[in-house]
Amino acid sequence: MNIKKEIPLLLVVLIPFVYLAYIWSSLPDTVPLHWNYKGEIDDWGNKSSLIFITFLLSGLTYILFTVIPFIDPKKRIQTMGNKYHNLKFLMVLFMSALAVFIIYSAKEQSITNPSFIYLAIGLLFMLLGNYMKIIKANYFIGIRTPWTLEYESIWKSTHKLASKIWFVGGLAIVISSLTTNKDFNGIFFISVITLLAIIPVVYSYMEYRKLKK
Repeated sequence: MNIKKEIPLLLVVLIPFVYLAYIWSSLPDTVPLHWNYKGEIDDWGNKSSLIFITFLLSGLTYILFTVIPFIDPKKRIQTMGNKYHNLKFLMVLFMSALAVFIIYSAKEQSITNPSFIYLAIGLLFMLLGNYMKIIKANYFIGIRTPWTLEYESIWKSTHKLASKIWFVGGLAIVISSLTTNKDFNGIFFISVITLLAIIPVVYSYMEYRKLKK
């Protein structure tokens, strides 16, 4: 592990914790912890729950991406080098930003515009789409189905497809978040995410069937 590379990541991880500590005294004892797709509060809890949520988002993401290369049985992830580090930085940055947004929304007790979340997730999928085609076959990251894990050719073709549809799907979410109302955004977002999850799985099975024939 390159310590110099990890320091910026650790600083990013700490940002939401520092922000939470800064506004802690101004938070009410009971704060909103969850919102539905319309941006309406549907769950409340003690403000100490924000510490756990922050750890799950930024802290746990960093820990998982740090540990995975060392427990990968095939050691494929380590061969990705800087590409994996960039992916790790992207995910940690996104999760830390999401944690800050949740803390801020809890403080204000409202989400002024839930479309911002859809916009951010859409951008994330566009960026992840660029990484899908370079991910080596492994048990932790990517489209991990019985068929992609068994055949490297299916892994490559499935991730090549996922790379394209995740970018297009992310772009569609971004456009929708900027041009439509929040009610439509929520339904459209759920529909697109469902398709982005199902299509690569079905495709990998179809490729397996073709291979067996």
